[in-house]
Amino acid sequence: MVSGVPGAGMGRDRSPALTHGSRVWSAGRGAGSLTSRAVTEAERTYLQENQPTGVPPLELTGERTLPDVPEENYWYRRHVAVYQWIAERCSGLRVADLACGEGYGSDLLARRAAEVIGVDANPEAHDHARARYRRPNLTFRRELVEDFDEPVDAVVFLQTIEHIHEPGRLLSRIAEDAPIAYISTPNRLTLAPPGAEKSDNPWHLREYDSAQYRELLEPHFTRVDILGLHHARKLRAHELAIRLGWDRVHPALRLTKPFYDRFIPAIDARDFQLRPGALDRALDFLAICRR
Repeated sequence: MVSGVPGAGMGRDRSPALTHGSRVWSAGRGAGSLTSRAVTEAERTYLQENQPTGVPPLELTGERTLPDVPEENYWYRRHVAVYQWIAERCSGLRVADLACGEGYGSDLLARRAAEVIGVDANPEAHDHARARYRRPNLTFRRELVEDFDEPVDAVVFLQTIEHIHEPGRLLSRIAEDAPIAYISTPNRLTLAPPGAEKSDNPWHLREYDSAQYRELLEPHFTRVDILGLHHARKLRAHELAIRLGWDRVHPALRLTKPFYDRFIPAIDARDFQLRPGALDRALDFLAICRR
């Protein structure tokens, strides 16, 4: 799994930004989203907190998002919102979660699915996932997503297609393996600087607007429906506050750290919403692809 710091938020701090710990949190543009990037502090690292006995904590590197890192909660909940939506549609199915990262998404899917196979090539993430998430219907494999080739009822592949050197080849394999696939990617229009082909996220090889994303997917599937992920509830209220000048108010009143020390950890998956339409303003795209 991909995002986090430095990750999906890099290159977006063009509006007034605020420092939270050793991160920069910004309103971004377009969707007015909270985004983040690492401040250049080589000695500063983020590790998962309060892990179960025997479970090695993972370090936040920007390649994937993680639970149990308070500063990462916005990005983690943004991913969880999509996993929960998909899980509701996977009841009784055999599911492959490709690029599963830390494993939290595979665990969410396994609460509804008949069987889940979490696939990730990273050895630390694989060992962590196997130690932390244990269910009779959940297994983890250390394997390149390009090498997974096994019939399943559904494939879940979130926030990773933008990292793949040959996405068309992988999409053809996914279409062969499953009758339905859920594939997500960040929206370039709300991620990258205006007019840029991509953000400065070093993990991303290419980023897409909705038309480009559809063009990538449609040759491999008979039907592609795309939903946009948007802010809701308190994150939507935060967007509106930014438009009304909140980024000028909190530094002047010295509220930045006390406010965001509370606000960021309180973000919930319900503060995001998947819906059709307004794709140019979406944070991420979720494509529902049918063979």
